[in-house]
Amino acid sequence: MRVLKAGYEILTPISENGIKELQHIERIGRVCYKSEDKITDDGESAKKFVKMLIANGHEAMIEHGTLSVLFTVDRGVSHEMVRHRIASFAQESTRYVNYSKEKFGNEITVIDIENGICGDGKMKNTDADKIGEIHAEWLDAMRDAERHYMKMIACGASPQIARSVLPNATKTNLIITANYREWRAFFKLRTAPSAHPQIREVAIPLLAELQKKIPVVFDDIRAYENA
Repeated sequence: MRVLKAGYEILTPISENGIKELQHIERIGRVCYKSEDKITDDGESAKKFVKMLIANGHEAMIEHGTLSVLFTVDRGVSHEMVRHRIASFAQESTRYVNYSKEKFGNEITVIDIENGICGDGKMKNTDADKIGEIHAEWLDAMRDAERHYMKMIACGASPQIARSVLPNATKTNLIITANYREWRAFFKLRTAPSAHPQIREVAIPLLAELQKKIPVVFDDIRAYENA
């Protein structure tokens, strides 16, 4: 059994300082105001224009910018991610993937809950020994699930039947493609202190990276790492 940390990878190429992405939105948005004559080549007009759109709540224009991100998370977290309506998804299928095959190392892969435990505000007063006990119990449960899954496959069960014993912690790859407006909604929900700690584990660093790579679009969203 493999135990992985959750993570993500931005699949959409982003121009230097995100200027081309902002200029694309500006070029489209200025059609509404017929102010194309105010576009500047250096991108400064794009920054100001997109900032104005967001401040005025005219976020329909930023829907013209899109982003694809590959997440490596557990199935439980993925169930929350796919609830975002205005997005396209591609996800690793447990119906067709047979983890007993050599290409998967004849083992299931699970996402470690350690960071989730540390980020769970309801467990912040739990002592280290108890956390160690919880983590050890979780590992035992994961090994049991793997054993039962492999035994079912060996007995002749198809992957779509054997998957019923796979835990929520099973690793999945999920690609989300959405426009910038929906990504803003995603970050507002999924970086909030009330969000699941394991979804915050990937949402907070992704937001921080995008705030560096694409100016203005996500700058007003604040995530609190230790909240």
